[in-house]
Amino acid sequence: MQIDRELDARGLNCPLPILKAKKALSDMQSGQTLRVVATDPGSVRDFLAFAKQTGNELLEQKNVGLDFFHVMRRR
Repeated sequence: MQIDRELDARGLNCPLPILKAKKALSDMQSGQTLRVVATDPGSVRDFLAFAKQTGNELLEQKNVGLDFFHVMRRR
């Protein structure tokens, strides 16, 4: 999968990973992808809700060790 931008949100708790993702997506072009790496387990639920609310597509979520990866496509 082509990733256009990566955001490291490890160590940040809700709502900071979402706020940083929102800012990053606003600086991106339509169709570009953003991968966010977070350590907050609540980010799984938060990114699902964020995608629904904003219309950005949540392409993938996975957990590797203590890290949660979220891949979004800009609407």
